Order: sequence, then structure tokens, then C-alpha cells
Amino acid sequence: EVQLVESGGGLVQAGGSLRLSCAASGFTFDDYAIGWFRQAPGKEREGVSCINSIDGSTYYADSVKGRFTISEDNAKNTVYLQMNSLKPEDTAIYYCAAGEWSLFTTTPTTGLLGSWGQGTQVTVSS
Repeated sequence: EVQLVESGGGLVQAGGSLRLSCAASGFTFDDYAIGWFRQAPGKEREGVSCINSIDGSTYYADSVKGRFTISEDNAKNTVYLQMNSLKPEDTAIYYCAAGEWSLFTTTPTTGLLGSWGQGTQVTVSS
């Protein structure tokens, strides 16, 4: 069974930092892109970032480029999202996901491996 468990969210002031973690199990880590989506109230879920374990290539949405960094620990089957210079508009529930690369980079969102987890809330105060 595919499991992706998110942690690390919280409340932070604008300009602050948080690091999200995603512990993955139930599938071969290297076979898929793995990364993060977010969904703010009243908005659609959007792909934020992903990483390809084979070659280390990464994707970032324009809204987070230069502020967020995705990384992975293959030994722990864990993916991290370091979020710096946070803005109030980054406030959302952040979900970990795995699938084909296009899952994160195209809409509509298709090809999700497994199902959406509960996510982790990130709140950035102004």
C-alpha cells in the first residue's frame, strides 16, 4: 500500500522558514517523481515542486522558485521541502505526492500514485 506521510507544517511569520518532510513507503522510490502540492482555501491544488530520484532533476512552480528547495534521503525514503522567505500567500495545506513527472507540472492533475493524504498545514502570518 502506498503511503506518504507529511509533517513539519506550522505557523510562521512572513520571512520565516519551515521544513516539510514526507516519509514514503509501499512503492519503489526511484520509479517515480515525488514532491509537493499545496491547496489554499478556495483555490485548486497546485504542484509546487518535485524531484526525480534517478537523475536528481527538480521542478519548482514559478511562485516558489528561489525560495523553496526540495531534497531527498533515499536511504530513508524521505523527501524534504525547505521553505525560506515565506509569504502569506504560501499559506495552504501541503500534500506529498508521487507519480509521473507530469503529475506535478501539468493540469489537470492526473497519474497520482495512491491517494491524497491529510497533508500538513502551513500558515504564514503577515
